[in-house]
Amino acid sequence: MMSSESIVISKGRPSSAEGCGAVETAVYDLLDSLGIEYETACHEPAFTMEACREVEKCLNVEICKNLFLCNRQQTDFYLLMLPGGKVFKTKYISSQLGCARLSFADDSKMMEILGIRPGSVSVMGLMNDKGHRVRLAIDKDLLSDEFIGCHPCFNTATIKLRLKDILEKFLPSTGHEPTFVELPDITAE
Repeated sequence: MMSSESIVISKGRPSSAEGCGAVETAVYDLLDSLGIEYETACHEPAFTMEACREVEKCLNVEICKNLFLCNRQQTDFYLLMLPGGKVFKTKYISSQLGCARLSFADDSKMMEILGIRPGSVSVMGLMNDKGHRVRLAIDKDLLSDEFIGCHPCFNTATIKLRLKDILEKFLPSTGHEPTFVELPDITAE
């Protein structure tokens, strides 16, 4: 279990580059070049939303759930961003995206297209999708939050940044446009 004592918060990129890989460093470089302000929390690896709860408290932000999905033929790929506490069911999104039933994409495709390993999926990975093979879908419920939290392509850090900066600066720099979807909160069902 992660504790708040083991989490180190920095304004901008981490104060120590020790442990930062090339992909993570490239995220910080891009955010800095775009003039996007952010905070970074360095922590133990976080593979689940439950493991992210302590980081959320320290950064005072909800960490997005990011799912890398594909069609049955693994020819069309999607990155779905939704609130961390929301349960995902494929039947609610497929029709909104105009595609057949979606499933989780293969780990090798995630690495090939986004340069990200499982457990580290994030909208930041779109900077590595030079072929624009991934379609971004954002749950409209995220639009009510000023800030979101996500991994900088590595799950030992979490960044807090304005959603507006993702939509107006980061995504245009990657050439990706979001599709907004409405996913029901099925936790109440």
